[in-house]
Amino acid sequence: MAVMRAAFASSFNDADPLAGLTVGDAPEPTPLDGWAVVDVRASALNHHDLWSLRGVGLREDQLPMILGCDAAGIGPDGAEVVVYPVVFTDKGDFSILSEHYQGTVAERVTVPAYNLVPKPAELSFAEAACLPTAWLTAYRMLTTKGRLEADGSALVQGAGGGVATAAVLLARALGARVYATSRDAAKRERIEALGATALDSGARLPERVDVVVETVGEATFEHSMKCAKPGGRIVVSGATSGHLPKVNLRRLFALQLEILGTSMGTPDELADLMALLARTGVRPVIDSVVPFSDARAAFEKLHSGDVFGKVVLDHTA
Repeated sequence: MAVMRAAFASSFNDADPLAGLTVGDAPEPTPLDGWAVVDVRASALNHHDLWSLRGVGLREDQLPMILGCDAAGIGPDGAEVVVYPVVFTDKGDFSILSEHYQGTVAERVTVPAYNLVPKPAELSFAEAACLPTAWLTAYRMLTTKGRLEADGSALVQGAGGGVATAAVLLARALGARVYATSRDAAKRERIEALGATALDSGARLPERVDVVVETVGEATFEHSMKCAKPGGRIVVSGATSGHLPKVNLRRLFALQLEILGTSMGTPDELADLMALLARTGVRPVIDSVVPFSDARAAFEKLHSGDVFGKVVLDHTA
């Protein structure tokens, strides 16, 4: 049996997720009809990978499961591509890579051919690998769902995480005024350098905003409601602090606010996102690029929480 290098979940451990991480040999992918094999040049880690190692969204009988949702590499025709991570079934449901199908933290990955999106030459493999999950989610939150205009305003809660950091840069690229919150003074300083007005969590804004990017949940949701202007949109793609916030319904209907849920995006939106970055020169914030040969260190970095931007694996090293 042909094998390749990969990082995969071999067991689950809620208290110590890295205990179930194995970096070693895995079977080479065998493509289904209509699927393609990509030689991975770079992949990016997400907190989803740590949840997988805790057993969230996976069953024991699915192990070993190669981790990773995000990757860029070389398609079967030699073209440079970015892997769109959502796989749809004939029944109309879907999953992301590393849930039902093997993930991207490997030398090669197989996906439906329609999941291959051309990579602009302006983006490196490491930069492109950051985009399919966190950056695509942020782009959809601001554009398709948030309908943010060039002269508009946005609040990004919990800046420092992957989606939130992406939202700050993208909102600026779209021409909007951007406010961002964080409890961490060092992260606020770094967010200021990205072009946002950084504030402590819960602080009063100079204005009410058109769009709130909400990934934190219970800890910030009341503040998000207060910061949205009449007709404003609160777009939710996560709830890291809890998923059952109190909602002031009187404020909701009196100000005609919209609370919108979203997750990921479409291949066309991914292509539009990459075109925006190629055109504007905006690039993902990369915390660190780690050689694939030291993949465990990359997972340890993510698990530590001491991360600003994306942790990327260089599969050529």
